[in-house]
Amino acid sequence: MSRAIVSFSLFPVALAVGLFSHNVVSAQTCTPDGDVQFVCGTTNPEDLYPVPSTPWVIASGRVSDVAGPIYAVHTRDHTVREIFPQGAASPDHDTTTYRDCPGFNPVFQPHGLTLREGRGGVHTLYVVGHGAREAIEVFDLDVRGHVPSLTWVGCIVSPAGTRRINSITALPDGSLGATNFDTEGGELWEWHPETGWTEVPNSQMPGPNGLVSSPDGRWFYIGGWSDQALVRLSRGQTPIRIDAAPVGFNVDNVRWGNNGHIVVAGHVTRCPGASDCELAVARVATVDPNTLQVQQRVDYKGNEFFRLGTVAIEVDDEVWVGGIRGSLGIARFPR
Repeated sequence: MSRAIVSFSLFPVALAVGLFSHNVVSAQTCTPDGDVQFVCGTTNPEDLYPVPSTPWVIASGRVSDVAGPIYAVHTRDHTVREIFPQGAASPDHDTTTYRDCPGFNPVFQPHGLTLREGRGGVHTLYVVGHGAREAIEVFDLDVRGHVPSLTWVGCIVSPAGTRRINSITALPDGSLGATNFDTEGGELWEWHPETGWTEVPNSQMPGPNGLVSSPDGRWFYIGGWSDQALVRLSRGQTPIRIDAAPVGFNVDNVRWGNNGHIVVAGHVTRCPGASDCELAVARVATVDPNTLQVQQRVDYKGNEFFRLGTVAIEVDDEVWVGGIRGSLGIARFPR
């Protein structure tokens, strides 16, 4: 593996985009909304990803259309630390694996997240980035210290012709899956280190959003935003199989739960046509990946502090929901 090491001072970049936050944001006293509590110190935490075997959750912050920080959130004391761009190590470009990456991009809007587990406390974190370029930015995530640290190692430029890569999932053999979010007609893509991007057969649908895959790589589970369903699509199987579990809301992100089910999160912001529906800032359901049986978990109307839910994860005895459009923290619901 060849790496090009670049010396870089992150402070001027952070200053240029307005110093997203202090390096350590103590858990503030956020006013609970009934039985809903909050983790403060993030701005528009659109996606959340728990780091296995640690008390840390990675959150992507969307400050603007082209900029934002990456946070590490402690699940026990609820402190929030910015780990990119502030707090990050100097870039170390892996020019073998990411040979087509044009170089380090210090400012982008972080969006979808996925993680590939490594060994010895160092993992690979993939972050969808928007702004100066549409790409998946790749980092080494080191959780051996007191606070997680990030080192940028490369990027994967989005496939030509895609509207907006939204969510990603780590597949076996170093490959990735990704959704192209287009409500007029999107699809799934796969990236392989040796061959680059290929479109996933039979994956065309309006508004594919969130994405996870089975541990063996044989199934995709897709957040059907337009279809208000979790869509299950086979991978590497003949014939191709596709099924859907209607959930009754616009599905944004999806995550694996603690007990092998899929946690589906989204919202209902408008009623189609003249039909009646119940609006919700955040809706969460769990889906059995085998039977596609749905269980509703959260229906939240929101407040001025939390405006639109996009992702849910299970943290101990709570469900944590991240959001955008002026959501200033992570909502914590009792399970």
